[in-house]
Amino acid sequence: MKQTTLLLALLCVMLVAACQPQGFQKNTGMIFGTVYHVTYAYDKDLQKEIEEVLMAVDGEFSMFNEKSTVSHLNRGEEWPQSEMYKSLFQLAQTVNKDTEGAFDITVAPLVNAWGFGFKHEQLPTKEQVDSLLRVRDQLDFSAIAKGFGCDEVARLLDAKGISDYMVEIGGEVVVSGKSPNDTPWRIGVMKPVDDSLHIDGEMQAVLNITDKAMATSGNYRNFYYKDGKKYAHTIDPRTGYPVQLTLLSATVFADECAVADAYATSFMVMGVEKAKEVLARHPELAAYFIYNDEDGNPVVWHSDAVKDWIVE
Repeated sequence: MKQTTLLLALLCVMLVAACQPQGFQKNTGMIFGTVYHVTYAYDKDLQKEIEEVLMAVDGEFSMFNEKSTVSHLNRGEEWPQSEMYKSLFQLAQTVNKDTEGAFDITVAPLVNAWGFGFKHEQLPTKEQVDSLLRVRDQLDFSAIAKGFGCDEVARLLDAKGISDYMVEIGGEVVVSGKSPNDTPWRIGVMKPVDDSLHIDGEMQAVLNITDKAMATSGNYRNFYYKDGKKYAHTIDPRTGYPVQLTLLSATVFADECAVADAYATSFMVMGVEKAKEVLARHPELAAYFIYNDEDGNPVVWHSDAVKDWIVE
């Protein structure tokens, strides 16, 4: 799953919104090891309050913050659990059950073993993978924390009575109302190519969306080669091995970004057909998939709702 230090490497969404007329504020900075951008129609600069919200999320869920709730729990320490922590933990459990284990916040030891976490070691043996599958006691919220951070900032803006805004953290997005151009927000979905250095930025599609959250997960930017074989960052928590499916990127649209974030990761584990089964049970979700066909050619599939958002 996505690690905090690698969140930027998973960026498969780019913003297409351009200039800022008078009346819109724009804040940017670093959080969760990646960049955030917040644009909103208001007469005051709210960056201090926005960063307080983001630091509160970091203080609960960051594995790289030694004082966070997750870090305390991962060290086996007794630590109080806030309502924020409980709510996101419950969401993670709900998505885990709904996806038959494809989303799992206890996958961190397996991610680290395959070289996508804190350290890059030799590839694990089958015995090591089997052992890690049996005993997993380290929590990792990085596959859902960015989306949740977007939601928390959106809730702050809503509470201020702000109706026109865009919140983006490392590619996860929440948009409301209209953009500075007095139109729906225009968001780009990146074309998946093997580009671990982020040099190629060609877009697959541009979407007009509003009052929606959006998150993308993909294997095409976070990978490494060893002994001639490619290892992608998405680990199937059910098998303990990197996924070897044809799905290149999964973009999910939902009412809350944490939900979109979790399902985008889940769909990368499940593959296109299983993901479609989940979508059929959840009319409140929509998705945009890019995958390879039998001949290795890229193919696009999207939910019916997405058709109306695509800019021709």
